[in-house]
Amino acid sequence: MAKDIIAKYVWFVDTLNRYGKLSREDIDTLWMQSSFGNGNPLPERTFYHYRRAIEENFHIDILCNRAGEYYIEKDDNPGAQALANWLLDSYAVNSAVKDSAASERVIVEDVPSSREFLPSVLEAISRTEKISFTYAGFNRSRPETDIVFHPYFVKRYKQRWYMIGFKEKSNDLRTYALDRVKALNILPGKFKMPDLDPEELFSNVIGMTLSKAPVRTVKLQTTPQQAKYFRALPLHPTQQEELNDSYSIFTYQLKLNYELVHEILGYGSAVKVLVPRELQLMVEEELKATLAQYRS
Repeated sequence: MAKDIIAKYVWFVDTLNRYGKLSREDIDTLWMQSSFGNGNPLPERTFYHYRRAIEENFHIDILCNRAGEYYIEKDDNPGAQALANWLLDSYAVNSAVKDSAASERVIVEDVPSSREFLPSVLEAISRTEKISFTYAGFNRSRPETDIVFHPYFVKRYKQRWYMIGFKEKSNDLRTYALDRVKALNILPGKFKMPDLDPEELFSNVIGMTLSKAPVRTVKLQTTPQQAKYFRALPLHPTQQEELNDSYSIFTYQLKLNYELVHEILGYGSAVKVLVPRELQLMVEEELKATLAQYRS
């Protein structure tokens, strides 16, 4: 799909989101004022083509009421809504930077491998086709070759893209970072997409480590200053706050894993684990190992 076509689709969605309900005349007026219209109205056939393509590709329903006004049907699926929001945010940022005279003063983080392998993985997912790749994991001395994999979905975490799916050789679910993939090919073989909810799979997890461990109640005590950051950007959707005069206690429902420990360590003395004791010990062990590096 050409980039300029995608940009037009996103303009369409963004415009309806911002204005709520618009008639065809309203849409034409806004289209003519945009960089896409060049002063010309949006042809009727093109309008319906864009509407159908948006529904098919992005699962965003554009409805029309009895007054002839077009609007977007809100999706009850949080995953689909999050994707739509991310798409719109990306478009808004890209457009703002592109049109700004200060674009050379905008600093962004690179997302490794997204351009090289992400399109192929998404294509394989959409067609339920197997892939084969070489993987140079950090914990291996040599790359693992000829991995046959069923890609179920992708997730972005801390500026890295990951693919999650079924590895045929080990017969289990695996997660692979795309920036560690060295070669990737789509295979002719098909796979059956399981009834697996990506949101549910990671619903009680910080990071990308899949686990069959039980969900635990985690309580973190924070300074008032750190509490402001947690309120603005919650650590996890299950976050609940108990506000006190000189501190806050945030409660979560999480599985204990490596990423959670290192997330907590990143806040330094501003965050203290209250429960569970197991998580306290995991944090303490990491702190002891860190101190030992400076005492040897």
